[in-house]
Amino acid sequence: MAGAGGMAPEDFWQKIEPGPPPPPPYVGRFPAALPGGEVLWLPLRPLEGTETALASLILNQASFSVAGQLAALLAEALRPHGVTRVVGLPTLGLGLAAGVAEALGHGRYLPLGTSRKFWYDEALSEPLRSVTSPGGGKRLYIDPRMLPLLKGARVAVIDDAVSTGTSMVAALDLLDKVGAQVVVVGAAMLQTERWKPALAGRVAVEGVFHSPLLEAWPGGYAPVG
Repeated sequence: MAGAGGMAPEDFWQKIEPGPPPPPPYVGRFPAALPGGEVLWLPLRPLEGTETALASLILNQASFSVAGQLAALLAEALRPHGVTRVVGLPTLGLGLAAGVAEALGHGRYLPLGTSRKFWYDEALSEPLRSVTSPGGGKRLYIDPRMLPLLKGARVAVIDDAVSTGTSMVAALDLLDKVGAQVVVVGAAMLQTERWKPALAGRVAVEGVFHSPLLEAWPGGYAPVG
């Protein structure tokens, strides 16, 4: 049933449309502008108790076509950094990392995880917090068998979205422990600019598109500022 700006909930993230993006106000959906000027419509999620909203991307619900195009676009943004290993963050960053690694011509990618296998070393982990799991309690692990592939490598760390940057900081701290050189982090979506205090100045950040904080406007929402 259609509702969010004329789109049915199940239709989001299924296709990329021609641009340019229309001007605000936006009702139920936000037009994310891709590097070539095309538009990917994202559902708007009002933030409870505020007059603001965020645009949402759930990459494992996207069509293969959209996921593949986002991976290809992110790979092109990462290519100048001379990446030799691609590392994926759980959970929604894993599929994107695989696509990015393949687009860069790599034969594999390296996944981080939140499930502790019995052969893992607790010393090779970091506490993990994120927007989607604010309660904490999780840890981010690396499989010890991957260590020879990471030591001295020029690494890109991939997630579906970067919001506050806290999950990415945990990954950077963990990879520092094993001697990897993280030269860039990448995401399909850079959500607002809350991540900048955590990441700016520490590592290069690349995204396919930016989604701003939006505030209530007459008739819908508009980007803050």
